[in-house]
Amino acid sequence: MEMISDMSSGNRLVIIIAVLAGAHITVLAIRRVSEKFLSARLSASFAKVKSVVSLVSSIVVFVLYFAMLGLVLKEFGVSLAAYFASASILGLAIGFGSQGFVQDVVTGLTILFSDIFDVGDMVEISGQSGIVKSIGMRFTIITNSMGADVFIPNRTIANVVNYPKGYVRCITDITLSKDPATARRMEEMIPSLVRSVHEQFPGIVLTDPSIEGKLRTGSNKEFLRIKFRLWPGRTGLIETTFKNEILQELRTIDTSYADWMVAVNYEVEEKSLSLPVRAKKKAH
Repeated sequence: MEMISDMSSGNRLVIIIAVLAGAHITVLAIRRVSEKFLSARLSASFAKVKSVVSLVSSIVVFVLYFAMLGLVLKEFGVSLAAYFASASILGLAIGFGSQGFVQDVVTGLTILFSDIFDVGDMVEISGQSGIVKSIGMRFTIITNSMGADVFIPNRTIANVVNYPKGYVRCITDITLSKDPATARRMEEMIPSLVRSVHEQFPGIVLTDPSIEGKLRTGSNKEFLRIKFRLWPGRTGLIETTFKNEILQELRTIDTSYADWMVAVNYEVEEKSLSLPVRAKKKAH
C-alpha cells in the first residue's frame, strides 16, 4: 500500500482497474467451473446448489465492483464516507422501488433451504401443475402436461401441493348388468375403451390403465374396477370424457344403463413404486 500511495494518480488508477478486472475474471471462472462440475457430476436435484452458487458469485462480483468504484472515486477526491452514505441511501430507494424483486429472492431462498419441493417433483403451484424444472432466485419453472415451461414468480408461491408419487390415482368402478350374457358383452367391450384413453391422451394418462378384474359388493352387485394414473389437475378427462364415452357404449348393450352405475373416485397409495419415476420421464 505504501508503494501504491507513492505512485502518481494515473498509475494508481491503472493498478486499481487491473485488480478489479482480475478479481472479476477470477470470480467468473470459479462460477463457470463450479456450474460445469455440478451439471456434469451431480443429479438434477442439485440445481438448488447451482442457484446458491450463482447468487453468491453475483454478490461477490457486486461487492468487488462497489469497493473498487469507491477507491477510484477516492482518487478524484471523493470522500469514502460520503460515497458509502450516498450508496446506502440509494440502496434504500432502490429497495423500496423493487420490493417485488426482493420478495422473489427471499422466497426463492426459503424454498431452496426448506425443501418444500425439489427439482423433478410433481407439484401444483398457483393453480399450475407440472414437474419442477428449476428453482431460481426469481422464478420457479415447471413443465406442464402440454410440455410447456411455466415461469412462476417466487413471490406468488403461497400454497404448494406436492405429489410424491408423481401422479393422481383415479379409480373407476363400472357396474355390470345382472344378466350374465349382457355382463359378458360389457366385459368384452370395456378393455378396448380403456386402452383407447391412454392412446388418445398419453400426456394425461401417464401409464397404461390397469383393469383389476371383476369384483362384487356386499349387496351382490358385480363391477369392473379400472385404475388410472393421471397428471394432477387433469382428472376431468375421466370424470367427463371417459365416463360419457363408457355410458354411451354400454347403453348400446343395455338401454336402461344409468349414470350412477359408473363411479369415479380417487385413492392415495401408500406402497412405494418405481413406476412413477418412469411416468415422470414420459411426461417430459
